[in-house]
Amino acid sequence: MPTIGETVPGYEANIWYGIAAPRAPRPISSTKLNRAVTTALADPKLKARLAGLGGEAMPMSPAEFGKLVAEETEKWAKVVKFSGAKPD
Repeated sequence: MPTIGETVPGYEANIWYGIAAPRAPRPISSTKLNRAVTTALADPKLKARLAGLGGEAMPMSPAEFGKLVAEETEKWAKVVKFSGAKPD
């Protein structure tokens, strides 16, 4: 049986995780949060643990993460629209 990548040109699906915080009632500095996460993701033990789970750390700036979220939202909105899926 062929894979979906062999039957649907350009198909790509990735799983990713991100960290976000609410703007209120106590704003958290995105710069401070980003610095802490980037520092943690640079730890060799954490990198090894993620690799052992099949993952890869991809630290990025808040602006880069915002762009990723926007791009992924647009991509998957097209898939949902094309599929005709509706919420129950």
